[in-house]
Amino acid sequence: MENTENFESNESVNFQSRLNLEPLRESIDKIKAEMETVIVGQHKMIDQLLVSILANGHVLIEGVPGVAKTMTAKIIAKTISVDFSRIQFTPDLMPSDILGTSVFDLKKSEFEFKKGPVFSNLVLIDEINRAPAKTQAALFEVMEERQITIDGHCYTLDKPFIVLATQNPIEQEGTYRLPEAQLDRFLFKINIDYPKLNEEIDIIHREHNLQNTGKLDHIKPILSADDVMNYQGLVKQILVEPNLLQYIAKLVVNTRENAFLYLGASPRASIAILNAAKGFAAIRGRDFVTPEDIKDAAIPVLQHRVIVTPEREMEGLTSVEIIKQIIESIEIPR
Repeated sequence: MENTENFESNESVNFQSRLNLEPLRESIDKIKAEMETVIVGQHKMIDQLLVSILANGHVLIEGVPGVAKTMTAKIIAKTISVDFSRIQFTPDLMPSDILGTSVFDLKKSEFEFKKGPVFSNLVLIDEINRAPAKTQAALFEVMEERQITIDGHCYTLDKPFIVLATQNPIEQEGTYRLPEAQLDRFLFKINIDYPKLNEEIDIIHREHNLQNTGKLDHIKPILSADDVMNYQGLVKQILVEPNLLQYIAKLVVNTRENAFLYLGASPRASIAILNAAKGFAAIRGRDFVTPEDIKDAAIPVLQHRVIVTPEREMEGLTSVEIIKQIIESIEIPR
């Protein structure tokens, strides 16, 4: 009889989450609802963008012209009540055009630093691969350390600071390949594909029904800067079991030992997968990471950090296909 009572008492135990993720989930759902009033489909891309913000990571969005890369970044900016700036990269853009420059003030007889457009919370860099190497290099420090050093002075950027960059993979004229050091600073590379037929029809209907209304006029801010930073701190506390940490390490180390890859991923990639997996767990309402979260994070984190060997590239093999093979070859921890 005593054993039965103990069993019944155990049945009534209510296991609750260590972290209160309900406000975060509600905010994410509201942002998704706002975005989906303009963006048709692309649910995976929207999830990845939201995860990158929760993980405090920069994003490289790649797609052919006209698939709403810039529009998506603008909507994200409108749903978060923070400073937003847009920089159009061109071949003649100079580092000072991005970072700022010192200007001599005749009244004060001293130089005064005029901040560039990168001094913002959410920075959209349109067509990032159109600027030359010296301008690309100007982003190294600001993307990694969230600070800028000019004329011996260090300027710390306000938090949160996230770069959303777009690029066109097809057009090659007047473009420059991004340096590996810069690619490594992006948490995710997100590929946007063409919409399906039913989605294309929906896009046309929405555009027809807009009449004189702007696409972004009805978008409402959901989060403040403080909300974003609080949620970023919450996501860092999400539990990851030791065997899952080993799983992440095996995935990344395998890219360095893979015969099909000329360049493997760095330890920064391991940290990126960890942070992104926590973000995926958070938007799914869990305070712990599962192998599925890691697998969902692996491709957008790794695909731009590895280089396929020329022989395999000539055969048409892509980095995404190789990463999928690596994921399938490693035993999932139980």
